[in-house]
Amino acid sequence: MRLGINLGYWGAGMDGDNLAVAQEADRLGYDVCWAAEAYGSDAPTVLSWVAAKTERIDVGSAIMQIPARQPAMTAMTAATLDSLSGGRFRLGLGVSGPQVSEGWYGVKFDKPLARTREYVEIVRKAMSRERLSYEGEHWTLPLPDGPGKPIKLTVHPQREHIPLYIAAIGPKNLEQTGEIADGALLIFPSAEHLEETALRPLRAGREKAGLTMEGFDVHPTLPIALGDDIDALADIFRPYTALYVGGMGSRKQNFYNQLAQRMGYEKQAAEIQDKYLSGDKTGAAAAVPRQLIDQTTLLGSVERIADRMKAYAEAGVTTLTLAPAGFTLDERVAALRAGTEALERAGLA
Repeated sequence: MRLGINLGYWGAGMDGDNLAVAQEADRLGYDVCWAAEAYGSDAPTVLSWVAAKTERIDVGSAIMQIPARQPAMTAMTAATLDSLSGGRFRLGLGVSGPQVSEGWYGVKFDKPLARTREYVEIVRKAMSRERLSYEGEHWTLPLPDGPGKPIKLTVHPQREHIPLYIAAIGPKNLEQTGEIADGALLIFPSAEHLEETALRPLRAGREKAGLTMEGFDVHPTLPIALGDDIDALADIFRPYTALYVGGMGSRKQNFYNQLAQRMGYEKQAAEIQDKYLSGDKTGAAAAVPRQLIDQTTLLGSVERIADRMKAYAEAGVTTLTLAPAGFTLDERVAALRAGTEALERAGLA
């Protein structure tokens, strides 16, 4: 099992240390460094900076948002980053959510699966440097009855095939991801529930495409924190979990809340959402079960983290991306080093 690092969103208060964290991950042999975007920092700018200051580690977008860019622009960006980084770019895509898609980008959040499928088909075609023409429900290239003509990408990516990942949570999205992508970016993954919440639909999608799970990257992100007091460590992530389960999306359309329900936390997920949407964020955080946090993070000593890593590897994870918690650079670097030590102790390096 490989390790990755997620820098999260730029502007979250630890920006000055992020490059040092990425460079330490590069030195330690981490496989990939991801950057996120929502409605603040954009992923490609951060990744170009990290790629310029590192030597070996891959850089990846987790995610570039589909409503933010036309697919041909995404292909241009991916090809450029792959060329500039010497073949180290991974393209992670996702539809975002209805609030961001419609409120920030002005793009209707409808038929997300069909839009994703078309988007991926256009991106792949453009990156292959074919002359770009496409007829779909959501995109038609070139536009009919106009001056447009099929043209092809002028930039040559470093590699013929840039790895393409999709951030997926729901069963139908996971199945389609297995069918059309090279890997799945997962959030709030529980080793104990991974088969029913992720692997089963991913496998179904692979089978639909006549493929196996061989070579497909099952790639969850987990926060990691070192210490002896598990309750205190879990408390660090209460606001984070409450935000996603309670406030990320609308009452009717919160993918993270639905995931918590599928993991057996139906009553607690409803309570967290009720409190969060009513403005009681403190109460929502308090309502998050410690077990839910413990199942979806790496907490404790190196030995305890190694045991959890074994569980994820046995469940089918191929790359485990860590989001190191800490208020200082030293704490975040210590978490990174603990990750590599735990991987070695688990016999997974």
